[in-house]
Amino acid sequence: MQTTLPFFFLCWANMATYTNTSYVAKNVGTSASTLTTVASATTAAIASLIVSNTTTSPITTSVYFTRSAVDYYLVYQATVPVGGSLEVIQGNRVVLIASDILKVVNSAATSGDCVASVLLAA
Repeated sequence: MQTTLPFFFLCWANMATYTNTSYVAKNVGTSASTLTTVASATTAAIASLIVSNTTTSPITTSVYFTRSAVDYYLVYQATVPVGGSLEVIQGNRVVLIASDILKVVNSAATSGDCVASVLLAA
């Protein structure tokens, strides 16, 4: 006798595991800082990404991800005022796939901090 599993059980058994996490970079400067590299068999939905200026002068910031050796900019040389911040991602999601590398770079040495809130699916 063959047993057939109910449809809802089959859907549940194949569901991804979701995890909320955050990635941070302290004292981001003129060399790109890697926030994260997406693990194999994983997707990362970035819900929010904020860059703050920790200096006494305005800075510019660029946030991008690298996929297959090509850089894709989410923001390019955007100005962040003294004592201010820039929310690069808000309201929508940017989905990264396995092996994508999320990076941030600023116009001045040790000039800002960055935090990204991310939903991982594996």
